[in-house]
Amino acid sequence: MDQTFWALVGLIIFIGIVIWAKVPGKITSALDDRADGIRKELEEARRLREEAQALLADYQRKHREAEEEAETIVAEARREAELLTVQTEAALNEMIERRTRLAETKIAMAESQAMAEVKARATDVAVAAAEKILEAKVTGKVAEKLLADSIKEVGSRIN
Repeated sequence: MDQTFWALVGLIIFIGIVIWAKVPGKITSALDDRADGIRKELEEARRLREEAQALLADYQRKHREAEEEAETIVAEARREAELLTVQTEAALNEMIERRTRLAETKIAMAESQAMAEVKARATDVAVAAAEKILEAKVTGKVAEKLLADSIKEVGSRIN
């Protein structure tokens, strides 16, 4: 009996022991368990991927909404700034116009007052001069009547 025969006998005994110990069933069971674990991991990975995609889509939607809201806020702020600028400019122009009218009114009043003072002073001087001239040249009742009429006439012309 040569060595090949004993190698074959050893192999058959080994295979018999392996089958008797149910090693193929255990290997199959271990491989099935491993396949189930991998399947569960794949399902979990798929579920996590779907959740991640849903979160990403939600984030992108919220990001778009935030950008749109920011654009709306900026546009509204620009409109308000433009409106405020127009209102401020209008108020400033109105204030300048009002102050200009007030200054012009004050100037006109000052001119009128100055003219009235000059006229009054000129009238007083003219009346005094006329009175002195008439007193010196005209005497008696005629002088008094002429003086009274002149004073009344000058007074009525001034007013």
